[in-house]
Amino acid sequence: MKLWIKFLIGIGIGLISSVFFPINSVQSTEILNFVVDLVIRFGRYTLLPFLFFSCAVAFFRLRDEKMLLKTTSWTIGIIISSSFLMVILGLITALLVNLPRIPITTEKVNEVASFSWRNLFVKIFPYSGFEVLLDGAYLFPCFVFAGLAGAGAAVDKNASKAAMNLFESMSQVCYTAMSFFTEILFIGMIVVMCRWTMDFTTAVNLKSYNSLIVLLLVNLLIIAFVIYPLVLRFLCHDSHPYRVLYASLCPFIVAFFSGDTNLTLALNLRHGKESLGIKGRVNSFAYPLLSIFGRGGSIMVQTICFVLILRSYSSLGISFADTIWIGGISFILSFALAEIPVGGPFVAITVMCMLYGRGFESGYLLLKNVAPIICAYAAGIDALTSMFGSYIIAVKTKSIQHQEIKKFI
Repeated sequence: MKLWIKFLIGIGIGLISSVFFPINSVQSTEILNFVVDLVIRFGRYTLLPFLFFSCAVAFFRLRDEKMLLKTTSWTIGIIISSSFLMVILGLITALLVNLPRIPITTEKVNEVASFSWRNLFVKIFPYSGFEVLLDGAYLFPCFVFAGLAGAGAAVDKNASKAAMNLFESMSQVCYTAMSFFTEILFIGMIVVMCRWTMDFTTAVNLKSYNSLIVLLLVNLLIIAFVIYPLVLRFLCHDSHPYRVLYASLCPFIVAFFSGDTNLTLALNLRHGKESLGIKGRVNSFAYPLLSIFGRGGSIMVQTICFVLILRSYSSLGISFADTIWIGGISFILSFALAEIPVGGPFVAITVMCMLYGRGFESGYLLLKNVAPIICAYAAGIDALTSMFGSYIIAVKTKSIQHQEIKKFI
Protein backbone atom coordinates (compact mmCIF):
# COMPACT_ATOMS: atom_id res chain seq x y z
CA MET A 1 0.00 0.00 0.00
CA LYS A 2 1.27 3.49 -0.87
CA LEU A 3 2.57 5.43 2.09
CA TRP A 4 0.29 8.42 1.49
CA ILE A 5 -2.76 6.14 1.47
CA LYS A 6 -1.78 4.81 4.91
CA PHE A 7 -1.52 8.34 6.27
CA LEU A 8 -4.78 9.31 4.60
CA ILE A 9 -6.47 6.40 6.37
CA GLY A 10 -4.90 7.52 9.65
CA ILE A 11 -6.21 11.06 9.41
CA GLY A 12 -9.60 9.73 8.29
CA ILE A 13 -9.88 7.61 11.44
CA GLY A 14 -8.68 10.58 13.49
CA LEU A 15 -11.35 12.80 11.95
CA ILE A 16 -14.06 10.31 12.87
CA SER A 17 -12.62 9.80 16.35
CA SER A 18 -12.72 13.54 17.06
CA VAL A 19 -16.53 13.41 16.87
CA PHE A 20 -16.63 11.18 19.94
CA PHE A 21 -13.84 12.87 21.85
CA PRO A 22 -14.96 14.79 24.99
CA ILE A 23 -13.84 18.29 23.99
CA ASN A 24 -14.84 19.98 27.24
CA SER A 25 -12.94 17.55 29.45
CA VAL A 26 -9.69 19.09 30.68
CA GLN A 27 -8.29 15.72 31.70
CA SER A 28 -9.07 14.16 28.31
CA THR A 29 -7.43 17.09 26.51
CA GLU A 30 -4.29 16.72 28.63
CA ILE A 31 -4.14 13.02 27.82
CA LEU A 32 -4.59 13.75 24.11
CA ASN A 33 -1.79 16.33 24.16
CA PHE A 34 0.45 13.85 25.98
CA VAL A 35 -0.18 11.14 23.37
CA VAL A 36 0.40 13.61 20.51
CA ASP A 37 3.71 14.59 22.09
CA LEU A 38 4.69 10.91 22.23
CA VAL A 39 3.82 10.54 18.54
CA ILE A 40 6.02 13.53 17.63
CA ARG A 41 8.88 12.11 19.68
CA PHE A 42 8.40 8.71 18.03
CA GLY A 43 8.48 10.24 14.56
CA ARG A 44 11.67 12.21 15.26
CA TYR A 45 13.40 9.39 17.13
CA THR A 46 15.74 8.20 14.38
CA LEU A 47 16.06 11.48 12.47
CA LEU A 48 19.10 12.95 14.23
CA PRO A 49 21.29 9.79 14.01
CA PHE A 50 20.45 9.41 10.33
CA LEU A 51 21.05 13.09 9.68
CA PHE A 52 24.53 12.96 11.22
CA PHE A 53 25.82 9.92 9.36
CA SER A 54 24.10 10.67 6.02
CA CYS A 55 25.20 14.32 5.97
CA ALA A 56 28.78 13.33 6.68
CA VAL A 57 28.71 10.90 3.75
CA ALA A 58 27.01 13.50 1.54
CA PHE A 59 29.68 16.12 2.26
CA PHE A 60 32.39 13.53 1.60
CA ARG A 61 30.90 12.57 -1.77
CA LEU A 62 30.17 16.16 -2.83
CA ARG A 63 33.67 17.36 -2.01
CA ASP A 64 35.31 14.31 -3.54
CA GLU A 65 33.35 14.85 -6.77
CA LYS A 66 33.96 18.63 -6.66
CA MET A 67 30.22 19.33 -6.49
CA LEU A 68 30.03 20.89 -3.03
CA LEU A 69 30.20 24.51 -4.21
CA LYS A 70 27.65 24.03 -6.99
CA THR A 71 25.20 22.15 -4.77
CA THR A 72 25.58 24.69 -1.97
CA SER A 73 25.03 27.60 -4.37
CA TRP A 74 21.84 26.08 -5.78
CA THR A 75 20.56 25.26 -2.29
CA ILE A 76 21.15 28.78 -0.95
CA GLY A 77 19.66 30.22 -4.12
CA ILE A 78 16.49 28.13 -3.77
CA ILE A 79 16.13 29.09 -0.09
CA ILE A 80 16.48 32.82 -0.75
CA SER A 81 14.42 32.92 -3.95
CA SER A 82 11.55 30.84 -2.52
CA SER A 83 11.49 32.98 0.61
CA PHE A 84 11.45 36.18 -1.45
CA LEU A 85 8.69 34.77 -3.68
CA MET A 86 6.54 34.00 -0.64
CA VAL A 87 7.11 37.50 0.76
CA ILE A 88 5.82 39.01 -2.48
CA LEU A 89 2.85 36.65 -2.61
CA GLY A 90 1.98 37.34 1.03
CA LEU A 91 2.14 41.11 0.61
CA ILE A 92 0.11 41.10 -2.61
CA THR A 93 -2.54 38.86 -1.08
CA ALA A 94 -2.74 40.77 2.19
CA LEU A 95 -3.00 44.18 0.53
CA LEU A 96 -5.42 43.23 -2.23
CA VAL A 97 -7.81 41.16 -0.11
CA ASN A 98 -9.32 43.23 2.66
CA LEU A 99 -10.07 40.61 5.30
CA PRO A 100 -12.75 41.32 7.94
CA ARG A 101 -11.34 42.80 11.12
CA ILE A 102 -10.84 40.58 14.13
CA PRO A 103 -12.53 41.87 17.31
CA ILE A 104 -10.01 43.49 19.64
CA THR A 105 -9.32 41.38 22.71
CA THR A 106 -8.98 42.72 26.26
CA GLU A 107 -6.66 39.89 27.23
CA LYS A 108 -3.47 40.99 28.93
CA VAL A 109 0.01 40.04 27.74
CA ASN A 110 1.43 37.33 29.96
CA GLU A 111 4.38 35.27 28.81
CA VAL A 112 5.75 36.40 25.46
CA ALA A 113 7.43 33.89 23.13
CA SER A 114 10.83 35.02 21.92
CA PHE A 115 14.14 33.81 20.55
CA SER A 116 17.75 34.91 20.62
CA TRP A 117 19.92 35.45 17.57
CA ARG A 118 22.92 34.95 19.85
CA ASN A 119 21.76 31.48 20.85
CA LEU A 120 21.25 30.53 17.21
CA PHE A 121 24.94 31.16 16.49
CA VAL A 122 26.31 29.91 19.81
CA LYS A 123 24.54 26.57 19.47
CA ILE A 124 26.26 25.93 16.15
CA PHE A 125 29.62 25.69 17.91
CA PRO A 126 29.12 24.47 21.50
CA TYR A 127 32.06 23.68 23.77
CA SER A 128 31.85 20.04 22.67
CA GLY A 129 30.90 18.98 19.16
CA PHE A 130 29.02 15.99 20.54
CA GLU A 131 26.50 18.33 22.18
CA VAL A 132 24.92 18.95 18.78
CA LEU A 133 23.74 15.33 18.76
CA LEU A 134 21.50 16.01 21.75
CA ASP A 135 19.24 18.72 20.31
CA GLY A 136 16.33 17.26 18.37
CA ALA A 137 14.81 20.66 17.55
CA TYR A 138 17.66 22.75 16.09
CA LEU A 139 19.17 20.49 13.43
CA PHE A 140 21.63 22.89 11.82
CA PRO A 141 24.45 22.39 14.41
CA CYS A 142 24.30 18.62 13.74
CA PHE A 143 24.40 19.35 10.00
CA VAL A 144 27.51 21.54 10.43
CA PHE A 145 29.28 18.99 12.63
CA ALA A 146 28.54 16.20 10.16
CA GLY A 147 29.63 18.42 7.27
CA LEU A 148 32.98 19.15 8.87
CA ALA A 149 33.53 15.46 9.50
CA GLY A 150 32.63 14.48 5.94
CA ALA A 151 34.52 17.29 4.23
CA GLY A 152 37.56 16.64 6.42
CA ALA A 153 37.53 12.97 5.50
CA ALA A 154 37.71 13.89 1.80
CA VAL A 155 41.12 15.54 2.37
CA ASP A 156 42.82 12.17 2.90
CA LYS A 157 40.63 9.43 1.47
CA ASN A 158 43.05 6.63 2.32
CA ALA A 159 43.24 7.52 5.99
CA SER A 160 39.48 8.04 6.25
CA LYS A 161 38.44 4.99 4.23
CA ALA A 162 37.56 2.88 7.27
CA ALA A 163 35.69 5.74 8.92
CA MET A 164 33.63 6.50 5.83
CA ASN A 165 32.79 2.82 5.38
CA LEU A 166 31.48 2.86 8.93
CA PHE A 167 29.53 6.07 8.32
CA GLU A 168 27.98 4.68 5.14
CA SER A 169 27.00 1.50 6.94
CA MET A 170 25.52 3.42 9.89
CA SER A 171 23.69 5.73 7.49
CA GLN A 172 22.04 2.73 5.85
CA VAL A 173 21.16 1.20 9.21
CA CYS A 174 19.64 4.46 10.44
CA TYR A 175 17.75 4.87 7.16
CA THR A 176 16.25 1.42 7.53
CA ALA A 177 15.22 2.21 11.10
CA MET A 178 13.79 5.58 10.05
CA SER A 179 11.85 3.91 7.23
CA PHE A 180 10.28 1.52 9.72
CA PHE A 181 9.27 4.37 12.02
CA THR A 182 7.71 6.32 9.15
CA GLU A 183 5.84 3.22 7.94
CA ILE A 184 3.94 2.91 11.21
CA LEU A 185 3.72 6.61 12.00
CA PHE A 186 0.31 6.70 10.29
CA ILE A 187 -1.13 5.09 13.43
CA GLY A 188 0.00 8.09 15.45
CA MET A 189 -1.61 10.42 12.91
CA ILE A 190 -4.96 9.30 14.32
CA VAL A 191 -4.42 11.27 17.53
CA VAL A 192 -2.63 14.09 15.70
CA MET A 193 -5.65 14.52 13.43
CA CYS A 194 -8.01 14.29 16.39
CA ARG A 195 -6.30 17.25 18.09
CA TRP A 196 -6.04 19.21 14.84
CA THR A 197 -9.76 18.78 14.20
CA MET A 198 -10.53 20.10 17.68
CA ASP A 199 -8.31 23.16 17.07
CA PHE A 200 -9.89 23.72 13.66
CA THR A 201 -13.41 23.41 15.02
CA THR A 202 -12.64 25.91 17.77
CA ALA A 203 -11.28 28.42 15.26
CA VAL A 204 -14.19 28.03 12.83
CA ASN A 205 -16.83 28.30 15.56
CA LEU A 206 -15.45 31.73 16.49
CA LYS A 207 -16.26 32.85 12.89
CA SER A 208 -13.79 35.74 13.06
CA TYR A 209 -11.07 33.69 11.38
CA ASN A 210 -13.02 31.99 8.60
CA SER A 211 -11.98 34.49 5.91
CA LEU A 212 -8.32 34.18 6.93
CA ILE A 213 -8.50 30.37 6.76
CA VAL A 214 -10.10 30.50 3.31
CA LEU A 215 -7.49 32.98 2.04
CA LEU A 216 -4.64 30.77 3.24
CA LEU A 217 -6.29 27.78 1.58
CA VAL A 218 -6.55 29.62 -1.74
CA ASN A 219 -2.90 30.65 -1.51
CA LEU A 220 -1.89 27.08 -0.72
CA LEU A 221 -3.72 25.78 -3.81
CA ILE A 222 -2.16 28.46 -6.03
CA ILE A 223 1.32 27.62 -4.75
CA ALA A 224 0.87 23.86 -5.07
CA PHE A 225 -0.90 23.68 -8.41
CA VAL A 226 0.29 26.81 -10.23
CA ILE A 227 3.41 28.58 -8.93
CA TYR A 228 5.68 25.67 -8.01
CA PRO A 229 4.82 23.53 -11.09
CA LEU A 230 5.45 26.57 -13.34
CA VAL A 231 8.80 27.21 -11.64
CA LEU A 232 9.69 23.55 -12.16
CA ARG A 233 8.65 23.70 -15.80
CA PHE A 234 10.72 26.86 -16.36
CA LEU A 235 13.90 25.84 -14.50
CA CYS A 236 13.99 22.11 -15.20
CA HIS A 237 12.02 21.96 -18.45
CA ASP A 238 10.07 19.14 -16.82
CA SER A 239 7.03 18.16 -18.86
CA HIS A 240 5.45 16.41 -15.86
CA PRO A 241 5.93 18.78 -12.88
CA TYR A 242 2.94 17.38 -11.04
CA ARG A 243 4.83 14.15 -10.38
CA VAL A 244 6.74 16.09 -7.71
CA LEU A 245 3.45 17.23 -6.22
CA TYR A 246 2.31 13.59 -6.13
CA ALA A 247 5.52 12.64 -4.32
CA SER A 248 4.80 15.46 -1.85
CA LEU A 249 1.42 14.09 -0.75
CA CYS A 250 2.62 12.17 2.30
CA PRO A 251 5.06 14.84 3.59
CA PHE A 252 2.38 17.48 3.07
CA ILE A 253 -0.20 15.49 5.05
CA VAL A 254 2.21 15.06 7.96
CA ALA A 255 3.35 18.69 7.87
CA PHE A 256 -0.14 20.17 7.60
CA PHE A 257 -1.72 18.22 10.44
CA SER A 258 1.27 18.04 12.79
CA GLY A 259 2.74 21.47 12.02
CA ASP A 260 6.18 19.96 12.70
CA THR A 261 8.92 20.56 10.11
CA ASN A 262 11.37 18.11 11.73
CA LEU A 263 8.81 15.31 11.76
CA THR A 264 8.15 16.01 8.08
CA LEU A 265 11.85 15.90 7.19
CA ALA A 266 11.98 12.13 7.67
CA LEU A 267 9.18 11.69 5.11
CA ASN A 268 10.80 14.18 2.73
CA LEU A 269 14.07 12.27 2.82
CA ARG A 270 12.33 8.98 2.04
CA HIS A 271 10.26 10.34 -0.81
CA GLY A 272 13.22 12.23 -2.23
CA LYS A 273 15.24 9.04 -2.45
CA GLU A 274 12.64 6.36 -3.20
CA SER A 275 10.02 8.32 -5.15
CA LEU A 276 11.89 11.06 -7.00
CA GLY A 277 15.16 9.14 -7.29
CA ILE A 278 17.39 11.89 -5.88
CA LYS A 279 20.87 10.54 -5.17
CA GLY A 280 22.02 10.37 -1.56
CA ARG A 281 24.71 13.02 -1.85
CA VAL A 282 22.09 15.66 -2.69
CA ASN A 283 19.16 14.09 -0.88
CA SER A 284 20.95 14.25 2.48
CA PHE A 285 22.31 17.72 1.79
CA ALA A 286 19.47 19.73 0.25
CA TYR A 287 16.48 18.42 2.21
CA PRO A 288 17.86 19.21 5.70
CA LEU A 289 18.92 22.73 4.71
CA LEU A 290 15.59 23.47 3.01
CA SER A 291 13.70 22.06 5.97
CA ILE A 292 15.69 24.21 8.41
CA PHE A 293 15.88 27.48 6.48
CA GLY A 294 13.44 27.25 3.57
CA ARG A 295 10.46 28.57 5.50
CA GLY A 296 8.62 30.38 2.72
CA GLY A 297 5.24 29.21 3.97
CA SER A 298 5.96 30.72 7.35
CA ILE A 299 6.95 34.01 5.71
CA MET A 300 3.71 34.18 3.74
CA VAL A 301 1.58 33.42 6.82
CA GLN A 302 3.46 35.96 8.96
CA THR A 303 3.02 38.67 6.34
CA ILE A 304 -0.71 38.13 5.85
CA CYS A 305 -1.44 37.81 9.56
CA PHE A 306 0.50 40.91 10.56
CA VAL A 307 -1.29 43.03 7.96
CA LEU A 308 -4.58 41.66 9.33
CA ILE A 309 -3.54 42.65 12.86
CA LEU A 310 -2.74 46.22 11.76
CA ARG A 311 -6.07 46.56 9.95
CA SER A 312 -7.95 45.14 12.92
CA TYR A 313 -6.54 47.86 15.19
CA SER A 314 -6.67 50.77 12.77
CA SER A 315 -8.80 51.87 9.82
CA LEU A 316 -5.83 53.73 8.35
CA GLY A 317 -4.22 52.18 5.29
CA ILE A 318 -0.89 50.39 5.23
CA SER A 319 1.83 52.82 4.14
CA PHE A 320 4.56 51.91 1.67
CA ALA A 321 7.16 52.14 4.45
CA ASP A 322 5.13 49.73 6.59
CA THR A 323 4.79 47.37 3.64
CA ILE A 324 8.57 47.27 3.14
CA TRP A 325 9.08 46.82 6.90
CA ILE A 326 6.61 43.93 7.13
CA GLY A 327 8.15 42.14 4.14
CA GLY A 328 11.72 42.69 5.33
CA ILE A 329 11.14 41.65 8.93
CA SER A 330 9.13 38.58 7.87
CA PHE A 331 11.98 37.56 5.57
CA ILE A 332 14.64 38.01 8.27
CA LEU A 333 12.66 36.35 11.06
CA SER A 334 12.03 33.26 8.94
CA PHE A 335 15.68 32.27 9.34
CA ALA A 336 15.38 32.58 13.11
CA LEU A 337 12.72 29.85 13.03
CA ALA A 338 15.46 27.30 12.37
CA GLU A 339 15.35 26.18 16.00
CA ILE A 340 11.53 26.27 16.23
CA PRO A 341 10.12 23.33 14.25
CA VAL A 342 6.60 23.71 15.72
CA GLY A 343 4.61 26.93 16.02
CA GLY A 344 7.32 29.10 14.51
CA PRO A 345 5.07 31.48 12.54
CA PHE A 346 3.10 32.50 15.63
CA VAL A 347 6.36 33.15 17.51
CA ALA A 348 7.52 35.33 14.59
CA ILE A 349 4.21 37.24 14.58
CA THR A 350 4.62 37.84 18.31
CA VAL A 351 8.12 39.23 17.78
CA MET A 352 6.92 41.39 14.89
CA CYS A 353 4.27 42.96 17.13
CA MET A 354 6.89 43.71 19.78
CA LEU A 355 9.31 45.20 17.26
CA TYR A 356 6.64 47.30 15.58
CA GLY A 357 5.48 48.81 18.90
CA ARG A 358 3.12 51.82 18.64
CA GLY A 359 0.54 50.11 20.85
CA PHE A 360 0.49 46.89 18.81
CA GLU A 361 2.61 44.89 21.26
CA SER A 362 -0.33 42.66 22.22
CA GLY A 363 -1.67 42.37 18.66
CA TYR A 364 -0.58 38.76 18.35
CA LEU A 365 -3.25 37.82 20.91
CA LEU A 366 -5.87 38.38 18.21
CA LEU A 367 -4.60 35.25 16.48
CA LYS A 368 -3.95 33.06 19.51
CA ASN A 369 -7.08 30.95 18.97
CA VAL A 370 -6.20 30.23 15.35
CA ALA A 371 -2.43 29.80 15.84
CA PRO A 372 -2.38 25.99 15.27
CA ILE A 373 -4.26 26.39 12.00
CA ILE A 374 -2.11 29.17 10.52
CA CYS A 375 0.98 27.20 11.55
CA ALA A 376 -0.47 24.16 9.76
CA TYR A 377 -0.70 26.10 6.50
CA ALA A 378 2.84 27.39 6.96
CA ALA A 379 4.24 23.91 7.62
CA GLY A 380 2.36 22.47 4.64
CA ILE A 381 3.78 25.05 2.23
CA ASP A 382 7.25 24.61 3.76
CA ALA A 383 7.02 20.86 3.03
CA LEU A 384 6.13 21.58 -0.60
CA THR A 385 9.01 24.07 -0.84
CA SER A 386 11.42 21.45 0.43
CA MET A 387 10.22 18.82 -2.06
CA PHE A 388 10.16 21.07 -5.13
CA GLY A 389 13.38 22.84 -4.15
CA SER A 390 15.35 19.64 -3.61
CA TYR A 391 14.11 18.27 -6.93
CA ILE A 392 15.34 21.38 -8.73
CA ILE A 393 18.75 21.12 -7.03
CA ALA A 394 19.01 17.45 -7.96
CA VAL A 395 18.17 18.16 -11.61
CA LYS A 396 20.59 21.07 -11.84
CA THR A 397 23.43 19.03 -10.31
CA LYS A 398 22.53 15.93 -12.37
CA SER A 399 22.05 13.91 -9.20
CA ILE A 400 18.79 12.19 -10.00
CA GLN A 401 17.56 8.96 -11.53
CA HIS A 402 13.94 9.50 -12.45
CA GLN A 403 11.50 6.86 -11.21
CA GLU A 404 8.27 5.75 -12.77
CA ILE A 405 5.21 7.05 -10.90
CA LYS A 406 4.03 3.51 -10.22
CA LYS A 407 7.25 2.93 -8.23
CA PHE A 408 6.61 5.89 -5.88
CA ILE A 409 6.27 4.75 -2.28
